[in-house]
Amino acid sequence: MFEHNRQPLASRTVFILRIFYSFLMTLAVIVLSLGLGTWGYHIFGELGWVDALLNAAMILTGMGPVNPMQTDAGKLFATFYCLFSGIVFLTMMAIMLAPAYHRFMHRFHLEDEGAPLDG
Repeated sequence: MFEHNRQPLASRTVFILRIFYSFLMTLAVIVLSLGLGTWGYHIFGELGWVDALLNAAMILTGMGPVNPMQTDAGKLFATFYCLFSGIVFLTMMAIMLAPAYHRFMHRFHLEDEGAPLDG
């Protein structure tokens, strides 16, 4: 997906497209995670769809649950969804920051070698 360190720096247009694609991939991860959480809270936590969505969104953003789980299945789902959400948050940050981090490191490497920069 990214150019090798011996290749010239990608143009700004390519960089902006990479940022856009990273945003779309992150959005897909959010939608899938919210869908999974909503489904799980509805089935295992015995919450209505709107309450299940609210709980999933609050956990996914790190704010904490709104409704306490009354069933053991709901409590177990909430436990695993919280752990899953932490990993998803880190994954989303990696997806979003990868193009910028790569560009920074690539530019830094090219400046060390004195190569011309185009972009």
